[in-house]
Amino acid sequence: MNNVKYHIIGTSPPRVDAYDKVTGRAVFGPDVTLPGMLHGRLLGSPYAHAVIRSIDTSRAEALTGVFAVMTSKDMPSTQSSDAEIRYEAMNVIAGGKALFEGHVVAAVAAVSPQVAEDAVRLIKVDYEPLKPVLDLREAMREDAPIIHSELRRESTGPDDGEPGNVVMHFKYGIGDVEKGFKDAEVIVEREYSTTNVHQGYIEPQVATARWGPEDTLTLWCSTQGQFIMRQRISKLLELPLSKIRVIPTEVGGAFGGKYETHVDPIAAILARKAGRPVKVVMTQAEVFRSSGPAPSCIIHMKMGTTRKGRITAVKAELYYEAGAFPGSPLMGGARCMLAAYDIPNGQIEGFEVLVNKSHVTAYRAPGVPQSTFAAEQAIDELSEKLGMDPIEFRLLNVAREGTKTVAGIVHSSNIGAAEVLQAARSQSHYKTPLVGANGGRGIAVGYWGNNGGQSSCLISVNQDGGVSLVTGSVDLTGTRTSLAMQAAEVLGLSIDLVRTSVGDTDSIGYTEQSGGSRTTFATGRAVILAAEDVVAQMCGRAALIWKVPVDDVTYDGMAFTTKTDASKRLTFADVAARLSTTGGPVTGKGSIDARGWGPSVACQVVDVEVDHETGKVKVLRYTAVQNVGKAVHPVLVESQMQGAVAQGMGWALWEGYSFNGEGRLLNPNRLDYKQPTFLDVPSIDTVFVEIAGPNHPFGVRGVGEAGFTPTLAALANAVSRAVGKRIYNLPMSPDRVLQAMKVI
Repeated sequence: MNNVKYHIIGTSPPRVDAYDKVTGRAVFGPDVTLPGMLHGRLLGSPYAHAVIRSIDTSRAEALTGVFAVMTSKDMPSTQSSDAEIRYEAMNVIAGGKALFEGHVVAAVAAVSPQVAEDAVRLIKVDYEPLKPVLDLREAMREDAPIIHSELRRESTGPDDGEPGNVVMHFKYGIGDVEKGFKDAEVIVEREYSTTNVHQGYIEPQVATARWGPEDTLTLWCSTQGQFIMRQRISKLLELPLSKIRVIPTEVGGAFGGKYETHVDPIAAILARKAGRPVKVVMTQAEVFRSSGPAPSCIIHMKMGTTRKGRITAVKAELYYEAGAFPGSPLMGGARCMLAAYDIPNGQIEGFEVLVNKSHVTAYRAPGVPQSTFAAEQAIDELSEKLGMDPIEFRLLNVAREGTKTVAGIVHSSNIGAAEVLQAARSQSHYKTPLVGANGGRGIAVGYWGNNGGQSSCLISVNQDGGVSLVTGSVDLTGTRTSLAMQAAEVLGLSIDLVRTSVGDTDSIGYTEQSGGSRTTFATGRAVILAAEDVVAQMCGRAALIWKVPVDDVTYDGMAFTTKTDASKRLTFADVAARLSTTGGPVTGKGSIDARGWGPSVACQVVDVEVDHETGKVKVLRYTAVQNVGKAVHPVLVESQMQGAVAQGMGWALWEGYSFNGEGRLLNPNRLDYKQPTFLDVPSIDTVFVEIAGPNHPFGVRGVGEAGFTPTLAALANAVSRAVGKRIYNLPMSPDRVLQAMKVI
């Protein structure tokens, strides 16, 4: 356990961005306003699959107040020979075919949003509607409509060279699966499915573009990574990186949904054509239709065990939608779904399938809540058939240090799975009997591998003893605070002396996107390096003041002293006040490609009550347990765990895209798309298990995503035990619950 005592780490100071956000001073993407700025609007396809015969923009261009109109002809990358670039460009704006409802086919920039909307309605598009493919099973048929004729069908057999919608296929495996099933005494074989869900961020996709001298572009946008955005804009606009500056605004929610590029290149092209800045803000309906939900999936699971509870074999087939273009979180779902268990014989097979829907996007632990929903239900059903306590069954099969998973991951350190299960078992929630005849208790375990990667940091010392900290990590969850705390810990300062900000692409070194639960770990390590650089330089300045060798100076976080004369003491502020006379400014630098991060494991316990007349599920009590490494800021960690549960509750019980047979989204708004409110979510108890993560001085692990992975399964297990029937499809809406009970 991580029991080291710190003076800042482990406390919960106010968030450094709190004042600006609660007073409305924080600048979000839609708040950006520039002199002479125009407003952009989008025209989306009414068809999910259609050939675009022609686009007539003449009437829109003639409308007073319109400065620019664009189509795919203005984005040459839609014809790129590089398939990855071409598909990314085509996802932004349709070329020869519209591939999902809402697929942007044209855009307008005008003096006001109203004029731009009027102009959009004047654009005439001649479509040839085609049959859409909307269902995973249908899309895999040999006679299914082909979305991209240039893509070859991938299959388990020989490649026949024919076009197809299956664009990725792989297998992971360990041991002898057939022998494992022969050794099994109890076998469960089931099929599970989930639907598309939205990430739930409130701020829409938005970007503001302005061109400057020598064909330079400045872009203000709501993004999870300004450097990734710069790279994508460079490819899509065929513009050198050195000519692009991306300034990240505050982000009004993302959860993985703001990795990709949507309106950003459109704003840039419109601004170039108009010769004035242009802001493009998606409507809520456009966000739902075309910005990318989490994928729907079908998962076939077969799992066997001995009567004593030892899992002998597992076989899983995962079918994930990619939307209209390749690229889905299928591989993450496959790698993480059974990673918390020691299973001697197993096979996981994955298929990525194209359908006529918007390209899927990441959503908190991308792909893993779906696969965990299937795996943990199978595990729970086996424990039920064996008459075993569900936690004891999981403990019997839990992965430990050195375990090799079905997907081939070898746990090189203690992932904390056993400790998390033991902590869940010891909670009063688990020990308290259920109340009421219609109640059910569910247990589930989830795993997320976390991430590291490249990050940069600068720390400048001010002459009053404070410091200014700049990183390249967009703050989605309060990470400016967790990063400032790590700097303060190394520098021996109070948190109020660390002023922190997020730099744009011209003011800080390359930093990967905020996602994968990487920021506090990876950017934290860059911060620590920069802080250590500051300490080393400040020791040099103290040595100059005392006229002693620098090797004779030490810093204990409270004062600089010398090894030979303990009476010599200078505080950090004392040395800072004399920077101008000891060599000038001190700036510490930290850049890293952080590797060797530690995964996180979560276990959740939930009690529900099901109304047997209406099928309505009420969540009564929830406990979330997680290996958090070291809780740098316990309140922020707790809020991450609670937020994950709340989002998972929505996915499990209410949320889901609904399409008609033509591929039209029927609920592209927050009235018809059902999300939980504070009235639906009970108080969520959180329990920290602190097993220090590897390769970080404070033992940090990512915490934002692991807590999302078991929620769907935990609720499904609870509801199934409450009604006595398994529910294999999400969401567990009242009609599905009643169908499972055979009431309707």
